[in-house]
Amino acid sequence: MTDTPSNATPGSDEIGLDGADDAARDISEVPAIELVNTVAVHLLSAAAVKVGLADDPERQTDLDEARKLITSLAGLVTAAATEIGDQHARPLRDGLRSVQLAFREASAIPDAPGKGPGEKYTGPVT
Repeated sequence: MTDTPSNATPGSDEIGLDGADDAARDISEVPAIELVNTVAVHLLSAAAVKVGLADDPERQTDLDEARKLITSLAGLVTAAATEIGDQHARPLRDGLRSVQLAFREASAIPDAPGKGPGEKYTGPVT
């Protein structure tokens, strides 16, 4: 039999209900810029995998999913750029541009200029 924390209720996860309060307190201490960067890096990493820039492109490439991720990343980076400052936005823009170009290269039928994923936010990528 496993030990259950005294603050846990039946059916709750291992950390118990107080764990949710701890997580909320922990996230309240994280600066917004770190949260934006973390989310952007996750979107960027997932997009890179979906455009075929990972270990197993034959199995992992999914351009439909990549389009959604890239467009979401472009919206986030564009909207947040003025809030997070150029020194933080520039590397995100560079990564975004890289996956946009990789998407264009991986597409059998390329999108028209300005119509690729995220380009409604970033403008045409060449």
